[in-house]
Amino acid sequence: MSEFNEFDQQGSVPNKDTGSIISHAFEMYKGIFGYAVVAMVIYLVGGFLIQTITGFNSAAIMEEMQSSGDYSNFRYWETPGFSMYMTFSSLFLLLLTPLYVGLIYMVNKFNTKNPIEFSDLFIGYRQNFVNILIYSLISGVISSIAMAFCFLPFFFVYPFLLIGYPILLFENSSAMEALNKSFAIAKENYGVFLLTGFLGMLISAAGIILCGFGIILTAPFIMIVMYSTYCAFLGKPRQIMYTK
Repeated sequence: MSEFNEFDQQGSVPNKDTGSIISHAFEMYKGIFGYAVVAMVIYLVGGFLIQTITGFNSAAIMEEMQSSGDYSNFRYWETPGFSMYMTFSSLFLLLLTPLYVGLIYMVNKFNTKNPIEFSDLFIGYRQNFVNILIYSLISGVISSIAMAFCFLPFFFVYPFLLIGYPILLFENSSAMEALNKSFAIAKENYGVFLLTGFLGMLISAAGIILCGFGIILTAPFIMIVMYSTYCAFLGKPRQIMYTK
């Protein structure tokens, strides 16, 4: 069972502008960097196992697409194992979202000068688990629909989802409550949310430049941006004290 206690502790809160939020996220990311890498390694290992089980080889597909030079007409969905891979991969990604919520919990502990434990990474599986999954499913559907329209609309929709996970964690809200609150706050501050979300995703994807493997180091950054944005507009969240 978890208990919510609010302490008068130290902790920084960024201003309500993109520069301050991104700078705050960088400072926070330093404190939980190692755990973020662990989360990404779990993701990569899981993805590798799924490809092994389904027989789908994404690397081979990319090589074939590059050699053919025809990206638009390549029928990747006809590749053996693709359907099964997408099914298992989507389920795995859904079940992995509480792990990323754990990073948000850890960064708040770092910000409020509380000791961090490795088990904190898994708090999303103990605290508000069902609503985290429901929210992940709903936001995933919304994002997929947006990306289907030439991908660009996704950048305009994403700001409305930016602080949903921190709301779920720190306010123990339902999935729809988190979605509605995130939408309402983003609507009133859309310019800041749009630029912050865009820069956060850009920095998170920057690791691809480092031979692709650098994505392990940068991808979790967007979760910290979510936390810093939450702090900027809703204040430093109360610390969750989880008791077994």
